[in-house]
Amino acid sequence: MKISGDILRTYQSIHTWTGIVAGLVLFIGFYAGSLSMFEDEISHWATPSNHHLPQVSTEKFDSLIVKASSTFDKAQQGFTVNFNEKLSPLIWSEEGGGRGLQINNVVIHATLSEQGELITQINNTNELGDLIDTLHRTAGIVGKVGHEDIGVLILGIAAILYFLALVSGVIFLLPTLLKSFFALRTNKGVNRFWLDSHNLIGIISLPFHLIIALTVIVFAFHDAFYGGLSVAYGDKPLFERGEKSKIEYTVKQLPPIASYLEKVDELTDGYQVKSLEFTGLSSPHPSVGITIVNSEEMMRHNTGDFIYMNPYTYEISFSSIPVTDKDVYTPLVASFFSLHFGGFAGDFGRWIYFIMGLLGAFLFYSGNLIWLEKRRQKQPIQAKSNRVMASLTIGICLGSILAVVCTVLISKWLYILGAQINQSYLTCYYIVFFTAVFYSFVRGAAISAINLQQTLFIVCLFIPLTTLLTNVVPSLSLWPVNYYSSYIIELVALIFSGTFYYGSIKTKQRAFHGESNSIWSLPTVSTGSEVIKKLTMEQS
Repeated sequence: MKISGDILRTYQSIHTWTGIVAGLVLFIGFYAGSLSMFEDEISHWATPSNHHLPQVSTEKFDSLIVKASSTFDKAQQGFTVNFNEKLSPLIWSEEGGGRGLQINNVVIHATLSEQGELITQINNTNELGDLIDTLHRTAGIVGKVGHEDIGVLILGIAAILYFLALVSGVIFLLPTLLKSFFALRTNKGVNRFWLDSHNLIGIISLPFHLIIALTVIVFAFHDAFYGGLSVAYGDKPLFERGEKSKIEYTVKQLPPIASYLEKVDELTDGYQVKSLEFTGLSSPHPSVGITIVNSEEMMRHNTGDFIYMNPYTYEISFSSIPVTDKDVYTPLVASFFSLHFGGFAGDFGRWIYFIMGLLGAFLFYSGNLIWLEKRRQKQPIQAKSNRVMASLTIGICLGSILAVVCTVLISKWLYILGAQINQSYLTCYYIVFFTAVFYSFVRGAAISAINLQQTLFIVCLFIPLTTLLTNVVPSLSLWPVNYYSSYIIELVALIFSGTFYYGSIKTKQRAFHGESNSIWSLPTVSTGSEVIKKLTMEQS
């Protein structure tokens, strides 16, 4: 395919600069997004098993609800019924609650003894999984504009640039696409290998990236899109709203729990109920949110689909799956969400999205490395702009990974030491992240790339070692390893540990034996004064 050189250079310039501008925040979004595919498992892994009470059979839930609501005022307004064997059968918020990251959320757990007596305990919730999901949505950027997170809006802007980078990248690769599609030319230098890896991953995962870019744009600016529709709709509301009920119910009028299971069987085919979340039970607008799962279907989210109804009349107010044959809009919207959150193909789909998220993060990281190498000068001291971007790339990319891994590592130790869990998570993340960024500027990109990877190797290794210790020492044995998420998190941590160990070795080899004029070069020197001189020159 013959395309004018001027056109190719224009699209290459668009691809380069849109990727550079958006790449660093998107790296955090993709890396944290890959982990958020298992956010429930991560939170459950971090929470001691004694923070959950034994499950009860379905027919005992009604008795449990009656006893809990007659004893606790907050339970009269709302509670969550869990059918998961690893979770308490009944919980409700004592403090906090609501959407978003709730670092001070306190819940009461309830179950029944073998004699039918009410057993309760109060605990702070573990928000480790929600923290990772918040990083995925905001890249760790705090603050709000109205009711919207600033980080969400910034990622929305980055997604627009990201979409332009994808399209322009495909266009300027078209002339050589068939010739070099599967080429990984290790015999032509490290720079060529990085470029080939970047292009290969980008082209293979192009549909995934287009889906993520478009969905992020819609998620970030949905209010603006709805506002634009007002031109066509005028004063007519976009969504029909039923009349507000004037009838007030009480929890004593609540139908049996089994009736909701029967209702779901009636409305759906092949779905199982995961949980029931009741709210506003003693108000004119009560609701029950039913989380349902079916790994054979395309679900709205990888955690399941949702049906919201009046818990007393079973009148449906919202559903993420079609409940009538005439409903065409719901499955279209649900598929949009499903493609972003990996809500299809069950665990296999989640693992695919986990891997694709990591490859996406690699795409932004490698893109910055390629840009830095193309701009480097043929002299030992590189331009200040290059050194700043190199330090930012290492500090933000490796620093965000290190911050998350350190937060995961300290989780079990926080419980052992009796510290405030969720507040400590936030403190740990931001301290480690900004320390890594500061360190990358103080020591320079080459040294910090080596040292941060070495630190990541150690921290990742200590995650399974901590789990081993808590199971060997009886007084620390709070986390049993007899369930899936326990084994898999330790295994992934070991893989990350080995990856960063290998990466630190290769980075060190590049620093001392690679191209001398590279920004990653650290030529071997023989005296302490020369080392000091070299470091001073890098930092100037």
